Amino acid sequence: MVYRIREDQIAEFRRSALADFEEEMILHSKNFSPKLCEVLGDDQIRVSVQQAIAKAQTYGFSNRGPIRLCIELMFLCGSHFDTDPQYPAIGKVLNSKDEQMDRAGQICQGVDDYVDKVAGEKNIHVRKAEEFLADFASSPINVSENELAETLVREMTNAYPQKVAYMGNDSLLKLIEEGRNEARKHELTSVRAQTLIVVLMFAFGHGCTHDPLYPWIKRTLRDEQIVDSEARARRLEKKAVTWLTHVLARYQTGAPA
Repeated sequence: MVYRIREDQIAEFRRSALADFEEEMILHSKNFSPKLCEVLGDDQIRVSVQQAIAKAQTYGFSNRGPIRLCIELMFLCGSHFDTDPQYPAIGKVLNSKDEQMDRAGQICQGVDDYVDKVAGEKNIHVRKAEEFLADFASSPINVSENELAETLVREMTNAYPQKVAYMGNDSLLKLIEEGRNEARKHELTSVRAQTLIVVLMFAFGHGCTHDPLYPWIKRTLRDEQIVDSEARARRLEKKAVTWLTHVLARYQTGAPA
C-alpha cells in the first residue's frame, strides 16, 4: 500500500513547525535582550518576532541561523535595520546575490566588529548614549532652524562618538534629514519636536515611529486625543524619559542588557 501525504497535511506540518520555531525565537529574544523584552511583554515580543521572521523570508532566508540573525539584528538596530542609513552595510549584504549562509556570515562579521567598536564592553557606550537621551528629553536645547543639523551632529557626536565615527557624517546627515521629515509628517514642526524624533531614531533605529519594539512612540504619535502638536511632542518626551529611566534602572541593579 502506498501512503500519500496530502497538500493540506504538508501545509499543516509547516504551520506547526513555524509555530514551534516562533516560540523558540521568543525565548531566545528574552535571553538575547532581557531588559527590552521585560518592558515589552510577551504579546509585543511575539509581534516583533513575527515581523522579523517575515522580513528574513523576504530576503530569501529560510534556514534557522539566518532567520535568528535577523531577530538579533532587530534588537540591536531596530526592526527596520535593512533600510536604516545608520547601517548601510547590512542592507547591501542582504540585497546581494550571495547564498543565504554566506550573507549571514558576512553580516555576523560586521555585527561583531560593530559591537566591539561601538557598543563597548558590557554595552558601556550604549548606556552612556541612553543617559544622554534621557537628559536631552528632560532638558530642552535652544537652537534655531538654520543651525539644527549642525547642532544635532555636534550633540550626537558628544553623546555617542563611537557610533558617529563608525557611521560617518554622510549617514548621520541622511538620518537627520529623514528624522525631520518624519516629524513634519506627524505635524511636529517645531525645532524641538524635530530634534526629538531625530534623536529617537539615532537611539532606536530610523523606523522607531512604527517599530513594534517601541510601541509607545507609535501610540503617542497617533493618539487622536492629543490635538495640539506641541502637547504631542511633550507627551513623547515624557514617554521617552519614563522608558529610559526604567532601562537605566536595570543597569544600576546589575541586570543583564
